[in-house]
Amino acid sequence: MYEPGWTSLLPPLLAIGLALTTRQVFLALFGGIWLGSVLLAGGDILAGLAAAIESLVAVLGNAGDARVIMFTLVIGGLIATVEASGGVSGFIAWLERRRWVNDGRRAQWLPFFTGILIFIESNITILVAGSVARPLVDRYRVAREKLAYIVDSTSAPICILIPLNAWGAFNLSLLDNVGVEQPLQVFLSSIPLNLYAILAVILTALVIAFGWDIGPMKAAQRRTGSGRLHWKEPSEETETMDSPRLGAQPGRAVNMVLPMLVMVLFMPLGLWITGEGELARGSGSTSVLWAVLAALATSWALLLSQRAMGIDRLMQLFLKGAAALLPMALILLFALALGGVARELGTGQYVADLVPRDITPSLMLPAVFFCSAFIAFSVGSSWGTFAIMIPIAIPAAAALGLPPAPFLAAVLSGGVFGDHASPISDTTVISSMATGTDHIEHVRTQLPYALLAGAAAALGFAVMGATL
Repeated sequence: MYEPGWTSLLPPLLAIGLALTTRQVFLALFGGIWLGSVLLAGGDILAGLAAAIESLVAVLGNAGDARVIMFTLVIGGLIATVEASGGVSGFIAWLERRRWVNDGRRAQWLPFFTGILIFIESNITILVAGSVARPLVDRYRVAREKLAYIVDSTSAPICILIPLNAWGAFNLSLLDNVGVEQPLQVFLSSIPLNLYAILAVILTALVIAFGWDIGPMKAAQRRTGSGRLHWKEPSEETETMDSPRLGAQPGRAVNMVLPMLVMVLFMPLGLWITGEGELARGSGSTSVLWAVLAALATSWALLLSQRAMGIDRLMQLFLKGAAALLPMALILLFALALGGVARELGTGQYVADLVPRDITPSLMLPAVFFCSAFIAFSVGSSWGTFAIMIPIAIPAAAALGLPPAPFLAAVLSGGVFGDHASPISDTTVISSMATGTDHIEHVRTQLPYALLAGAAAALGFAVMGATL
């Protein structure tokens, strides 16, 4: 029987290190899964290999994980259909006729405000903002890595500040389970103290307003300014800046706006249905899958009614779009499997247990923040981090006679920070997918901004702790 210890940190650290150094994401993730499985098998390499393969199979055996992977493939089909229908080009033409988006800076403000307005679910936020803005940033030669950073920074950081969505429902249930008498009041009190989420959004706005390109982002922007979308040479998989979108219908904004509107509105409806009338009890994975399927059905119905395409053409587009996102679906599969192995190893609980219970509040709040951040970075899941850390941090605050809101804010901030910086996070993967950005390039270009906001948040929690 494996006992959680320092070795439980090795699999996620190996995966993250290999991903950043070799840029071979599949190899890196499987290396982490294999090492974790070897540890669980008592050091038996062959038994660990067999267990690693089975851990991938187990992901598909989990209904929630399978829905997320299906969602990735379906959204690929939806994006391909909407683009070929002329919906994106029609929407862009509509914006330009009204002079709403006529330069690169406004092309960046569009996904920023889209992310703020669509706060129902982080993946929906990313996909809507990414698919709407991608052609615009291409036209005005803004790096796709910048777009990926913007949509990633206005998804989870915005969703965690809003109690009226799946994120809020999840955390309210965790607070209720640890005996908090007024969970909604505590959550509301923690919102202005959620330093990382607030700073991440503010920093994103400053980056857009002043054109701050730091480190790898500066190189990506120079490349894009020269007319190259990606670092790879143009090929069938890598379009150039001026590549036409083949087979597109004449532009009609409704062909994009209506399916996206259906997708956004169907999310709370799905939560209400699956929760039997209670949004807080609804299934997020089911609702997201239903929402994107409803959007795809709407797009098909529009095109059939317009006699723009037949069933055969629609199926070809769906399969082509799903195939284009198959690599992202596989990354998601491997990342989910690695998260499962990390849970079996007890990685998160081991890290949480390292935090001393008798340190002063001025040190305890930053410790809770860093601990939550490291767990989320290692396992690629902010929600998993919340489930581990809230039952630890909130009772600790009560035992010290301290208000729970700052400790909740430190947990939520740390979880979002670690998730934002992690290459194995689902939101990071989906941000790359929605913006057509190389995944590792998105991680490399986003990391300096995430670290800057994270350092400021840690300092803020130290000051906050000293005032308790």
